[in-house]
Amino acid sequence: MPAGLTLVATPIGNLGDLSPRALAALRDADAVLCEDTRVTGGMLARHGVSATLLPLHEHNEDDQTPRVLERLRAGQRVALVSDAGTPLVSDPGYRLVRAAIAAGLPVGAIPGPNAAVMALTLSGLPPDRFLFLGFLPAKAGPRAAELGRLRAVERAGLSATMVFYESPHRLAESLAAMAAAFGDDRPAALSRELTKRFEETRRGTLRELAAHYATAEARGEICLVVGPAPAEAAADAAAGLDAALRSALAAGLSVRDAAATAAEATGLPRKQVYARALDLARAG
Repeated sequence: MPAGLTLVATPIGNLGDLSPRALAALRDADAVLCEDTRVTGGMLARHGVSATLLPLHEHNEDDQTPRVLERLRAGQRVALVSDAGTPLVSDPGYRLVRAAIAAGLPVGAIPGPNAAVMALTLSGLPPDRFLFLGFLPAKAGPRAAELGRLRAVERAGLSATMVFYESPHRLAESLAAMAAAFGDDRPAALSRELTKRFEETRRGTLRELAAHYATAEARGEICLVVGPAPAEAAADAAAGLDAALRSALAAGLSVRDAAATAAEATGLPRKQVYARALDLARAG
C-alpha cells in the first residue's frame, strides 16, 4: 500500500467478499478511518488483522479532516472504509477526499462490493445507462417533490434506469409515492440483504411491489431499481414541449415569455425550456 489516502471497498454482507488486495491494504495501513470502529474492528478480527482504527463519520468529518491531512503530509498510509461497500457512496468521506485532492496529497482506491451496482445487475432492467440517487427525502412532501422533479426530467428526455437506497420502515410509503410519480406499470425491482443468507430480489411493476410491501415486512438493507420511462413517452413529451413553444412564439411572445408559458404548462424546469426555446427561435 503506497503512502497517501486509499479508499477501500469492504463487504456488503458476506465477509468472503473482502478482496486479498483490500485485506493487504488494511493490514499495512498506519491508520484505518471507519464509520463505526466496532463494525470495522469485527470485520478485521475475522481476518486476523489488527489495525489502528479512527472514527470518521458524518458528525466528525470536518474535525477529523485536518488531523488526517497531517498524517498524509507525514507520509503515512491511511485507509478509508465505510461500514459496508464502497466508501463515499451514500457514506462519509467526500469532504476528506476533496480536501486531500486540494492539498495535492495522493488519493487512490481499491474497488470492491457495491450494493447499487449489484442490485442493478440483478434487476433485469436496462443497465447501459443508470442514475444513482441514494436515499429519497424521509418526509412525504419533500419526497414527492423530488420524485416530481425526476419525472419532469424524464419528460424532457431522460431515459435511464434509476437506483435508490431505502430503509425498511419507509419502504411502503416510498413505493406508493414512486408509483404515483412514475406510473403504476413502471417496471422495477427490489433487492435486499444482498450477499447475505436471506438475499432476495423481487421484480414486478411499481404497483405490484407497492401492494406487496404494503403488508409484507421488509428487513435489511434495501435497493430499489426503477426502469426508464418508455421511449414513446419521452418522445411525446419532447414533441409536446416543442408544440407549446412554437405556439407561444407564433403568438408573438418573446423567447423568455414563451419559455415561461411552456414551462408552466408542462411542469418542466424553466432553464431547460428556455434553452429549447432559444434553439427553436434560432431555427426559425
